[in-house]
Amino acid sequence: MKRLAKKLQNFNELVMFQHSVFSLPFIFIAMIVAANGWFGIKLLILGALAAISARNAAMGFNRYVDRTFDVRNPRTAGRPSVDGRLDGPSIAIFTVVNALVFMAVAYFINDLAFYLSLPVLIVLLSYSYFKRFSSMAHLVLGISLGLAPMAGAIAVMGSVPLWSMWLSIGVVFWVAGFDLLYSLQDMEFDKTNGLHSIPSRFGSSATLKISAGFHILTVLFWGLFVSAAELGIFGSAAIVFSAVMLAYEHALVRRDFTQIDRAFFTVNGYLGFVFIGFIILDKVIA
Repeated sequence: MKRLAKKLQNFNELVMFQHSVFSLPFIFIAMIVAANGWFGIKLLILGALAAISARNAAMGFNRYVDRTFDVRNPRTAGRPSVDGRLDGPSIAIFTVVNALVFMAVAYFINDLAFYLSLPVLIVLLSYSYFKRFSSMAHLVLGISLGLAPMAGAIAVMGSVPLWSMWLSIGVVFWVAGFDLLYSLQDMEFDKTNGLHSIPSRFGSSATLKISAGFHILTVLFWGLFVSAAELGIFGSAAIVFSAVMLAYEHALVRRDFTQIDRAFFTVNGYLGFVFIGFIILDKVIA
């Protein structure tokens, strides 16, 4: 039993399960808006399973194909995928199982969700290779998580309304923006190992400006979402709160690069959960 518990702990560390907080709130935001309130326990369970299994598959694949780089990077050398705690075949099986679970869950949601499950997986897995030839990998990661709101709308409505597209595009720029900040930690490693990223190509000063630009676009597109979805004062409050949190994130990083982890994990984690809280209030009180 202890051995199994240790194995599960290693897989949890491999995919950083706690970081699911970045995608889960925006799936459920879309589901709440699509259903104009509560969308039911069945979709709650299926939505969570779909999001978690898709992310596990993507993270497992990323860790599997990046092992040769991660072992040379001091920041990542302690990951279970490279320090001997998890071998390649185990990670590969974990990835395939989660991909199959995702497709199976999509089947039980509705036909459109199932038909799109394989293309979505291809997008999610492709991110792992982009850094080998393009500095636009940050945007590919953004697109990977940005699919979540549209997936939430599809789960409830079986279609993709305009407001879900605005919400998704906002998530694309939100994720790409904070990934740029996070990637500052690997700027020199990327340069010396032939990996492509905006920090390694343009430097830290330009990266900070591009990230800020992405986050301005985030707020603008989320504002379009609030307008198109005809949300009320709490929806508008979610946008104001997001703008303040993103400004705080940039202030943290600009002041001290050692605050990148705090900005990346803590600030963005709170942003998603407070955002969904405002949307719930909007639907409950409106």
